[in-house]
Amino acid sequence: MGELLPLCYLNGEYLPLADARVSPFDRAFLFGDAVYEVVPVYGGRPFRLKEHVDRLNRSLESIRMAAPLTHDEWAAICARLLEPAKAKDSYIYLQVTRGAEMGRNHAWPEGLTPTIFGYATVSDPTPAAMIQKGVAGVTTAEIRWARRDIKSTALLANILLKKLAADKGAFETMMLENGELTEGSSTTVHVISKGIIYTPPNGHHILPGTTRDVVTELAARLKVPSEAARIPEAMLRSADEIWLAFATRGLLAVTTLDAKPVGNGVPGPLFKRMHAAFLDYTRELAGTPAI
Repeated sequence: MGELLPLCYLNGEYLPLADARVSPFDRAFLFGDAVYEVVPVYGGRPFRLKEHVDRLNRSLESIRMAAPLTHDEWAAICARLLEPAKAKDSYIYLQVTRGAEMGRNHAWPEGLTPTIFGYATVSDPTPAAMIQKGVAGVTTAEIRWARRDIKSTALLANILLKKLAADKGAFETMMLENGELTEGSSTTVHVISKGIIYTPPNGHHILPGTTRDVVTELAARLKVPSEAARIPEAMLRSADEIWLAFATRGLLAVTTLDAKPVGNGVPGPLFKRMHAAFLDYTRELAGTPAI
């Protein structure tokens, strides 16, 4: 984890992160009744902020909450939180909970005031070896709930899956359900086969990835075909390349899967093109408005 920036936003106030306090009756604490976003920041500029706030609002709508802030208000919060970073690469965590009541009820009462929280962290640089050599992945059966399109703070299954990867000396766990790939514990998975980039279609079974959408757009620029399609386990295991897409590190190549090499066991030629295009894109946006 990188350096935490000292300022946070909590319910309309900016205060030292160390002084932030919420009620123990907040429903995020008792039930995981909250949603969140992680927004990458390149050179001091929030990346795809509109798309992240759009997804936050979709998650809120799915759990029957109204959006508490406008896009411009979120942008202003992000700008203030990033002031101490001095244009460094960072990421911003934004969370909205249903709020607190005096007591614990599964069925929430109407009229609760949401808890809104945000803070920023300076990103650790991605180790060169991760880019040059790729990372290891493992697979397991899908164990998460049915509404994975909601970016909920109830992440117990995800942390168990991430720990499974760590225990096996791997970077990520990829899930299989009914013989098909869903996603990684904290990533979108792209499978490259015969020059085509495949990723599972959006739906309730996966989180619609914002970095995944960047890959799709950049594939069009590079004139590389890409498709949203169901990915059988056999296709995953025979892939020429496998990529992970996620907010905090952009793109990484998976070069071993369950201890077996993916393709030639090194990041493939399409990954190198896409990774370079991704970096170029972040530089292209430098100095432009975040929203």
